[in-house]
Amino acid sequence: MSGKSDVTTGARIVGPRDGVITRDADGARSDRYMIDTEDSGGGFSLVEHTLAPHVLAAPLHLHTREDEYSFVLEGRLGALLGEEEVFAEAGTLVFKPRDQWHTFWNAGDVPVRLLEIISPGGLEKLFRLLSEPGGEYDPETLPALAASYGCEVDFEGTMPIVDRHQLVF
Repeated sequence: MSGKSDVTTGARIVGPRDGVITRDADGARSDRYMIDTEDSGGGFSLVEHTLAPHVLAAPLHLHTREDEYSFVLEGRLGALLGEEEVFAEAGTLVFKPRDQWHTFWNAGDVPVRLLEIISPGGLEKLFRLLSEPGGEYDPETLPALAASYGCEVDFEGTMPIVDRHQLVF
């Protein structure tokens, strides 16, 4: 059997300490990039997010190109999916389809850790840019950067969520 694969790296094992890890300046968030879009031929990417207690992961946003699946490994995740607020414990999968406004946060008193599957892949590149020095969630610059990845952000809609759940953002 012959055929060409778009996958740029071969089969591999990703161990518990493998991947590229980024952290924000105050240590409230870390991301571990386990599978990038190039690794999967564009089909998906896999990122492990860890959030300190009561931390909002991102402003209210939507993406037009990708679906996201968040599988909670530890802790308690809160999410706004369209108009519905949900809470997910370890072992729960939260589906965030493209074109739906959403955000998520740590809704507990211990760190929350989740696997984020992004399909198709590519949006993890925006996450990496935001983790670089000066890549914070600036209301002046983020909308244009997000738009280049097919995303929209709503800072005005974010603040009621932050206030309602007493979150750090």
